[in-house]
Amino acid sequence: MKTINPYLAFNGNAEEAFTFYKSVFGGEFTKIVRFKDLPGDPNHPIAESEAHYIMYIGLPIGESNFLLANDVPSSMGVVNEKENRSKLLLNTESKEEADRIFHSLSAGGTVEFPIGDSPWGSYFGMFRDKYGIEWMIEFDSKNS
Repeated sequence: MKTINPYLAFNGNAEEAFTFYKSVFGGEFTKIVRFKDLPGDPNHPIAESEAHYIMYIGLPIGESNFLLANDVPSSMGVVNEKENRSKLLLNTESKEEADRIFHSLSAGGTVEFPIGDSPWGSYFGMFRDKYGIEWMIEFDSKNS
């Protein structure tokens, strides 16, 4: 397997979340597609109030990774932002990068494991960001 790219689901705030992630990681969105940009599907109608929702957004992270997402229209259910989702593990190239990303992404969120030296020998921290996404940030000098 060459890469694995996480695809996240939001309740109408994907663009806000990705603007925040862009402020942390830098880069430019590869594409933004809104539900209003798609041809109408009578079997899956989108409410006019949700036409601006993101159907697809992509943000490059590093050289070959992408963070991807969409909003979930109410007709498709609600994403529970407090459930125990899968965590995103981000391996960094230095402690400084780990600190910068940890402190930037965790702003307004809930720190579950403060960043620092871990019992297994890496530099590690874990938190849920202000959008409910769970992150683990790690620098392991043995793997750099």
